[in-house]
Amino acid sequence: MNQLVLEEISIAAPDAPSSLISDLSLTVAPGEIVTIMGRSGIGKSTLLSFIGGHLGRGFSASGTVRIGGRDITDTPAEKRKIGILFQDDLLFPHLSVGDNLAFGLSANVKGRKERRRCVEQALKSAGLDGFADRDPATLSGGQRARVALMRTLLARPDALLLDEPFSTLDNGLREDIRQFVFAHGKDQRLPVLMVTHDEADAAAAGGRRLLL
Repeated sequence: MNQLVLEEISIAAPDAPSSLISDLSLTVAPGEIVTIMGRSGIGKSTLLSFIGGHLGRGFSASGTVRIGGRDITDTPAEKRKIGILFQDDLLFPHLSVGDNLAFGLSANVKGRKERRRCVEQALKSAGLDGFADRDPATLSGGQRARVALMRTLLARPDALLLDEPFSTLDNGLREDIRQFVFAHGKDQRLPVLMVTHDEADAAAAGGRRLLL
């Protein structure tokens, strides 16, 4: 099983007099959800960007990121096997729901029949059986969030990063989607690192909290 390990991470913003994050070390076990909280601008999302390999130009960083003992600090983002969910679902509007999911499939899944089977199984797991040919524009906010998560999981990530993924959902949907995401992360034994401003998100995650 893979664990996500951060070793002495320090990150500085462009032209900043001091570091946003200094000497942060953290281990997230498989199936564990760790929540990162703190005021706006403190570096929460920047930390996720560094872990995922998307740190913005001008930022400087040091330290080591490991997954399952594998040092991925200098690995290109597309080869890190890290799934990320953002505030926006980022579904492709020109693709059907099924094609959106197929886009996330691991390259190891070969053949049209097998890829279709994986997509249909993912839709069934999301409670969206029969939605493969639907236009994403016809989905509700909750349905779009479910599709976004399943697309991420179909890439078979070794870790999952959550960057305020529930903040745009209304209160009625938020609890359901939270539990849906957390349950799938735990079921797949993924180390999950979540950034949020919402105490309810942290309480629902039920794990450790890190205040930056």
